[in-house]
Amino acid sequence: MAATAKLNESARGVYIIAATPFTDVDEVDVDSIDRLVDFYLSCGVDGITALGMMGEAHKLTFEESLTVVTRVLGRVDGRVPVVVGVSNAGFGAVAHLSHYAMDRGAAGVMLAPPAGLRTDDDVYGYFAGAFEALGADVPVCLQDYPQSSGVYISVSVFLRLVADFPQLVVFKHEDWPGLGKLSRVRDESAERGLRRVAILCGNGGLFFPLELRRGADGAMTGFAYPEMLVEVYRRFADGDADGAEDLFDAYLPLVRYEQQPGFGLAVRKALLHRRGVIASPRARAPGPRLTQRDREELDILLKRLDHRLAAERLTAPRATVSAADNVMEESGA
Repeated sequence: MAATAKLNESARGVYIIAATPFTDVDEVDVDSIDRLVDFYLSCGVDGITALGMMGEAHKLTFEESLTVVTRVLGRVDGRVPVVVGVSNAGFGAVAHLSHYAMDRGAAGVMLAPPAGLRTDDDVYGYFAGAFEALGADVPVCLQDYPQSSGVYISVSVFLRLVADFPQLVVFKHEDWPGLGKLSRVRDESAERGLRRVAILCGNGGLFFPLELRRGADGAMTGFAYPEMLVEVYRRFADGDADGAEDLFDAYLPLVRYEQQPGFGLAVRKALLHRRGVIASPRARAPGPRLTQRDREELDILLKRLDHRLAAERLTAPRATVSAADNVMEESGA
């Protein structure tokens, strides 16, 4: 298994949050993991993140988590950096999974705060303890997703962590509303002469072009059409911000539909299933399911997307499957 360079402040582009495929009898589907990795790589992603929140990491046993990490790293085989989600309230569990992943070629780990942290001192204390447990040689992407964790990370605490812990190299920005927070991180960091950490944004890419304009370096998120995110980033990086916005706008109704809280996971898995990437759209219980009405709405959105792409001659060149293609017969979504 080939190793990749460790994650650092130069992270750029699209780090896709990988779904975790399950069979219809609720087992981790390792064959679909292989197809999923191949699909993501064919879309031109710059990195892959396994065991994220939308990867249903919280529903896996520890042994299943090891299986997913091993399979993803083995299939990627050093072609792009792999970041592994290790969030846990216990420092021992965080360190165990982190070192397992790093020993097998992961580029770094992603860590979110556990629920129940109420004050700035609580937040700082948790991450300080986690960084000590990990050791200075494990690069960390700090995930700021208060909609899920219930923990607010202030700009002042984040910058204090940046100043005190060199292993904090990436900020996964998902606070909402969060554009002002992103700008504050960039502006106040520069004013204080701190390291410029990479900022990769989440929330399904819902605000991606605006975040790029605010100083983000890319996205670390999931979307069933990652080739769009890749092409938006590349156009923006090449100075074609209007072209990036045009392409993003075409997909925006689908991005919005997929980003519904408590429901978007089912949409994402249904789309990956339709595209022939995963064998089953199943989300592990307790999890969302699509109704027949939902699937009909999705059909409409996909047809409208194809029509708009054709009418406006917009292309995401690395796309491998037409939006409306139903490659696998849908089952149990």
